[in-house]
This record gives sequence, C-alpha cells and structure tokens, in this order.
Amino acid sequence: MECRMDGRTAIVTGGSLGLGLAIGKEFAKSGANVALVARRQDVLDEAKAEIEAVASTKIGAYACDMSDAGAISSMYASVESDLGPVDVVVNNAGTSQRGAFLEVTDEIWRDDLELKLFGAIRLIRLAFPGMIERKWGRIINVLNVGAKAPSAGGAPTAVSRAAGMALTKVLAGEGAPHNVLVNGMLVGLIESDQHVQKHKLAVEAGSNKSLEEFYADMAKAVPMGRVGKPEEFANMACFLASDAGSYITGTAINVDGNRSPVV
Repeated sequence: MECRMDGRTAIVTGGSLGLGLAIGKEFAKSGANVALVARRQDVLDEAKAEIEAVASTKIGAYACDMSDAGAISSMYASVESDLGPVDVVVNNAGTSQRGAFLEVTDEIWRDDLELKLFGAIRLIRLAFPGMIERKWGRIINVLNVGAKAPSAGGAPTAVSRAAGMALTKVLAGEGAPHNVLVNGMLVGLIESDQHVQKHKLAVEAGSNKSLEEFYADMAKAVPMGRVGKPEEFANMACFLASDAGSYITGTAINVDGNRSPVV
C-alpha cells in the first residue's frame, strides 16, 4: 500500500530535527508541500535543504516560538500565503520536561502547557475552519506514552500530554462530520535529538559510552529490544495523514515497541 499526499499542504511543528524532520521528509516524498516550524532558523534551513535533496515539492522553513500566540498567527499566515490552504497539522513541538512534583514550579508548569498544549490549541484553531469548509483535514498530535501511563516524577510533561490526548478526542468528535480526522501518536523510546543531547551531557559528566551503547541501554526498557527509528514513526504519521487512513479518528496510537503497559 502506498500512502500519497499529492497536492496537500502540511505544517509540522518541531520540524527541524528528529521526529519532526522525519515526518516532514516522509510527507514531502509522498507528494505534500511541507512547512517546517521550529525556533531556530539556521537549523530549519538545514532541514529544508535536506528534504529538498530527496523531494520535489515546496518546502518552507518558518522560525516560530510555539508558546507565543502572536508568532503562531504570523507563521500561519505566511504558510498559507506561500504554500496554500493547510490540509494537515502535526503538533510535534516540545521537549521532555519532568521532575519531582514538589520541585516543579508554577513557571515550569506554565511554560510546558503554553508550548505543548496551548501551542497545539492555537494552531488548530487557525487550521480547523478551513478544513471543515473544504471537508478534508488531518490533525496529528504527537504525545508520549506517559499520557496514558504517567509515572512518578513525570510532571509536567505527562500531564500536558494527557491533556493533549483529551484534546485529540474532543476535536475528533467535532471534526468527524466534516471529514476532519484527529489522532494522537504516542512516542516511546525513539532515536531523537533530545536523546543525543542527553548522551552528550552524560559524556561531559564522565561517561565513556558511545551513542550506540547509550541507545542499547535505553532499549532494555523496550520489549522489542531496540529503540525505534524516526522513520518508523514518520511512516505511521504519513498513513494517518493520507487517504489511506480515511476511517481512523479519535485514536491514540502507541508507537513504542510495546513499552507502554496501556493499549
């Protein structure tokens, strides 16, 4: 089965590295015009060039702080002006922020919710009306398995991601009569820039393990015995964003090698 997105325009937040870059690349290879959104323009430009090397569709790179409502509005207007009406939104912006509950300050709570929850809300609010009018739309909220099975020390991320899962279900119900499909994809342990950064910190602290050894240690928590590849995550995103996934909405799909104890 081939998942095609010819003629579609997609916004991918957190699109300059890791999962977001892999999704943007897969969308473009499948025929979509792609707007990559992240904070750093230089990294975005590198991601744009990487995708343009393997795809012939239009690729845009838009620096935007997804916790800033005004910046989101400006970015969205630029995307529509450059690439046309938005058919697909992938809310992927955010890092893993966690700590003991009594150590999480109000500021940390606010920053996490602004970026991960309100950033998604504000972007969807802009895209939803056009999707409803055209009777076609796809929204994918990238969450993590903590949304279903939060652990001690998992705040604030587990809470903001659980809220994102509830938002997914609410929007799926409102979008379903208009062929606007809304799903969540829950990340387990997948190779990404945040893990590369954690490895660098470990090396700076005295670890002599290679990145491959670092991932091998992480994989011990995964029943499949390995950490996932960004491309494996992107394949599911492309399926959901294409017409191949035309009867799937309101789901939260674990992409985690069976790491989550909750289906």
